[in-house]
Order: sequence, then structure tokens, then C-alpha cells
Amino acid sequence: MNMLVIVAIVSTTLSLILMVRLALGPTAADRMVAVDTLTSTLLILMVAFGAFYRRGIYLDIAVVTALLSFIGTLTLARYLEGKI
Repeated sequence: MNMLVIVAIVSTTLSLILMVRLALGPTAADRMVAVDTLTSTLLILMVAFGAFYRRGIYLDIAVVTALLSFIGTLTLARYLEGKI
């Protein structure tokens, strides 16, 4: 089996589990962790695509997505803490 197919199957399964946690999470912090983990799963998939197709643009997009995710997580954490 191709390594890209294995990564795609694992990340899809993990994404479905995280979507359930996102929908059913009892607190906002649970939902925030689910979204952050979902973004990390997306980043793993983008890096795998970049390695498989040997295209650097996927890695550039993954870096920008990681930075935006980090900024969004910090902003949401500060909002939930009550400092914004």
C-alpha cells in the first residue's frame, strides 16, 4: 500500500473523530482543542502531499496555515480567559 494512502486513511479517521468531539464537546475549551488538533492533522496531510508530489508549495501553505492556527488559538484562549 502506498504511504500516502495510509496517511490519508489515518488522517481521515482522526478527522472524523475530531469532528464528533467538535460537535459534542461540552466546553469551549474542548472544542478549541479539537479544532487545533484538526488543524494539525491537516498540516500532516499537506506535508505528506508535498513529500509525495515533490512540490514545495504544499510545505509553504502548511507553514502559513500553522502560523494562522497558532495565532487563532492564542486569540481564542485569551478570549476564553476573559482578557479580550
